[in-house]
Amino acid sequence: MTDSEFDFVIVGSGSAGSIMAARLSEDPSVRVALLEFGGSDRSIFVQMPTALSIPMTQEKFNWGYWSDPEPGLDGRVMDCPRGKVLGGSSSINGMAFVRGCAGDLDQWEAAGAEGWNYASLLPYYQRMENTGWGDDAYRGRQGAVGVGNGNNRQLNPLYDAFISAGEQAGYPVSEDYNGYQQEGFSPMQMNVAGGVRQSTANAYLAPARKRSNLTIITGVMAQRVLLDGTRATGVEITKDGKTAQVMASREVVLAAGSIGSPTLLQRSGIGPAQVLKEAGVMPVVDLPGVGANLQDHLEVYFQYRCTQPITLNGRLNRLSKAWIGARWMLTKSGLGATNHFEACAFIRSDKGVQWPDIQYHFLPAAMRYDGRAAFDGHGFQVHVGPNKPHSRGRVEIKTPLAQDAPSILFNYLNDERDVQDWRKAIRLTREILQQDALADFRGDEIQPGFHIESDDDIDQWVRENVESAYHPSCTCKIGRDDDPMAVLDRECRVRGVQNLRVADSSIFPVITNGNLNAPSMVVGERASDIIAGKDLLPPSNAPAWFDPEWETRQRLGAA
Repeated sequence: MTDSEFDFVIVGSGSAGSIMAARLSEDPSVRVALLEFGGSDRSIFVQMPTALSIPMTQEKFNWGYWSDPEPGLDGRVMDCPRGKVLGGSSSINGMAFVRGCAGDLDQWEAAGAEGWNYASLLPYYQRMENTGWGDDAYRGRQGAVGVGNGNNRQLNPLYDAFISAGEQAGYPVSEDYNGYQQEGFSPMQMNVAGGVRQSTANAYLAPARKRSNLTIITGVMAQRVLLDGTRATGVEITKDGKTAQVMASREVVLAAGSIGSPTLLQRSGIGPAQVLKEAGVMPVVDLPGVGANLQDHLEVYFQYRCTQPITLNGRLNRLSKAWIGARWMLTKSGLGATNHFEACAFIRSDKGVQWPDIQYHFLPAAMRYDGRAAFDGHGFQVHVGPNKPHSRGRVEIKTPLAQDAPSILFNYLNDERDVQDWRKAIRLTREILQQDALADFRGDEIQPGFHIESDDDIDQWVRENVESAYHPSCTCKIGRDDDPMAVLDRECRVRGVQNLRVADSSIFPVITNGNLNAPSMVVGERASDIIAGKDLLPPSNAPAWFDPEWETRQRLGAA
């Protein structure tokens, strides 16, 4: 541990941080340091898509945060896993690739993130990805992140049956929800290529590691941003009880995620003054928005028994797992090469809702996210939840030390509109799963169960059974100059501080409808150009589809 100096110091090697380290170090005259507390991602459990539940539950790879008791969930304490490894959460997540609806991204700009709209972000999505399908006006061919599209749908007839059920219920079918039309039932896309997880560590860091001007420092805890007055000069790090300073002659960039970035700012004296004082930190810049505006997605498992022995519940024994693993090791194919979410949907909950606000992941199994079976026998399920919550939470440090977990309160279901949205989601889901397309496979409803029907029963069942979809975000939002809760300006600069930026999922003003890895990665791509002072990519003129009758109908086949 020795003090050192670089042009740029990036904290966090996750979905955005690894991208910025790779992009900024493309200039050989620039010295870049990437700081990461976690270690190597070279584990079969990280690289094999089907093993996704394992790294998420291991202390080696997961920070293991928990929320405070949630008042809207009868005091339940909720799991909040975050990646503690090269690649960050992109190395432990479910690998679902969802950009967010065009309306979500335009909503960012409407909320004060000038220039962060759909037209401006689409070219960065295209630069980021590598696909062999889709419309060239929307998809990228030469990017670093390989994206598969329902690559194992043929392995189980339940995937297409689910999509057909949605069509029978009156919803559109979209062949590419990341292209012209998000709304509808679709094959599911995942950041998997060649049978291997496409984390940012694999896609960006691995090719860049050989550069002499990129230094990756693992196993170090970022304690605070070093300040000279209100100018960031570096980062104080600790390892094994020893302290050192990594200095930045140009800029410090925080990419520690929606929990890590706001708490690092707070430990540095940047944040709500009262929160800092109570934690024993001297305020330097009073920014009340740091750690505020916390948003997340909730989901439940809507499960049915399957009348045919074709589901993954029959592949959970040790012999089957050994065969799946051996085939993957030898050929990178088969059930080991997928996250098993090969079909999905994005629908609107009601007329008057302009773009989708409910998401489905379909799974040909009845099991928990950690891989435990729900019951003895065969089953299938959809993960479903309203994806545009109104409730807002916060993240606050309790001490000045990075090793002490922060206080996290999501305030789930604190807004009555979220409660009403869940009632709609449960009823719409049951209707979809009762369509004839699933009749040959559908047995009894495991959960919620047909007795869960009234508003009160649905409300109670949701409070008792809902889980986080692991999408915390929005805690260092970009906003307008006159917004007192805005932490960043449109170029990701921390207000009131020089030479300090944040670029990760915490900068979203509003959470998107969908999984957050792809929008977090696009933040890293666009922020890289901003930080480097490059001309931004020209905006796209590709249109996006919205139901022309969205004000008067909820779906194509029903009013």
